[in-house]
Amino acid sequence: MSHSVGQVAGFAGVTVRTLHHYDEIGLLVPGERTAAGHRRYTDADLDRLQQILFYRELGFPLEEIAVLLDDPAADPVGQLRRQHHLLTARIDRLTEMAAAVERAMEARKMGINLTPEEKFEVFGDFDPDIHAEEAERRWGDTAEYREAQRRAASYTKEDWKALMREMDEIHRAIADRMAAGDPPDAPAVTELAERHRLFISRSSYECGHEMHTRLGEMYVQDERFTATYEAIRPGLAQYMRDAIAANAAGAADSA
Repeated sequence: MSHSVGQVAGFAGVTVRTLHHYDEIGLLVPGERTAAGHRRYTDADLDRLQQILFYRELGFPLEEIAVLLDDPAADPVGQLRRQHHLLTARIDRLTEMAAAVERAMEARKMGINLTPEEKFEVFGDFDPDIHAEEAERRWGDTAEYREAQRRAASYTKEDWKALMREMDEIHRAIADRMAAGDPPDAPAVTELAERHRLFISRSSYECGHEMHTRLGEMYVQDERFTATYEAIRPGLAQYMRDAIAANAAGAADSA
């Protein structure tokens, strides 16, 4: 069974022009032609296209992709291992980037006041100032926002670095409990949720259980927060929300 160039373009999410170009440079030459000379792509061609698009996604130039795919000594299993390694490296980098985005969002919400050089040292490639307008729009009229800004004004660069390390440690610890199979209402997990709440209270603004619960809901309702937690571990956003809710319920029961 073979497919037309239009069908393949639709399958792969690329343009017909891209497929024509790949044919012209010899990267993906269709295995069949009609009597009229129209391109027809076989299943083997589709497999090769999948490999091409994978490497393109990772930023490989077309010339290097051709070398990789046309190597007569190439081992299909070995190529899969290579792809797995590349994907793992990409996931690790994206996880780091997502964590940096969250830190930037939190930093701007707190009214962080660092020099550009200091912000780069603490937050990496992400400038927390890009979230200033949204932070003020969402929280600017709340006592919590004003308190967070007041506290942030006194923090040094080293203070911020220590706070970011502690926040990351809490998130990783909760992710580890999730990975271990603990339910969100397990004592070890709710203790970490309480540590998370107290961290916010100590570092930013007084965060009671009701406020903490609202934050937990935001982690699953706001796609940016969800993406941050999902980058740490898939399912973590909901797990965080449920752990926070369980901790709040436990506090209410013991009151």
